[in-house]
Amino acid sequence: MRRRELGFTYLGLVILLAIIGLVGAAALKVDALLARAAAEQELLETGAAFSAALDSYAAATPQGQPPQPPTLQDLLKDNRFPNVKRHLRKIFVDPISGKAEWGITYLGDKIGVIGVYSLSQAQPLKQANFDERFQNFENKTHYADWKFVANGQGALERATEMTGKPPLALPPSTPLAPAPAAPATPAAPLLDKPVEAPVVAPEPVPETPAEPAEPPEAPAEK
Repeated sequence: MRRRELGFTYLGLVILLAIIGLVGAAALKVDALLARAAAEQELLETGAAFSAALDSYAAATPQGQPPQPPTLQDLLKDNRFPNVKRHLRKIFVDPISGKAEWGITYLGDKIGVIGVYSLSQAQPLKQANFDERFQNFENKTHYADWKFVANGQGALERATEMTGKPPLALPPSTPLAPAPAAPATPAAPLLDKPVEAPVVAPEPVPETPAEPAEPPEAPAEK
């Protein structure tokens, strides 16, 4: 009888440990899902900040100039004005990949930046019920399909109408690189300052030897 009770106790302990293990695994899975959902929400807010910066750049564009920045770096430091204007305080980190690297959507053949997107190829948890700022994000297969553009998703269609070509996007494997520095241009001489020409010494002229003088004629004898 004692042995049977010990057997039931051992079996109950095994079942209890199995239940605890399942509950722990489920809790870890729930925590991972919650962390992924939080990262997705942060990605949406970060993308909205990029879109707002692109809108700010376009709104500040002087007449006759392109409303799209050549690179993302121009959002950090807009040199089109005497006083530097900033539309974005920094290049944000992608909450999904953990890196400050983004895919870029260009207008036409790299004419100007109209949007950014995550380089992650993971599938989003969120598939519906997006804010109106994020049009056409429903049922996307990858995070890279979430395109954060100026003035909403409609900018992609407007870019296609303007150029006759679909917007050009960098491949997901291409990280964002800083814009190359422009070569230094030597300063032009001031017009109101006289330019001193170098003094060149004249070349010496070789001396021509003098011809020997003819001897004087002897006086005639008387």
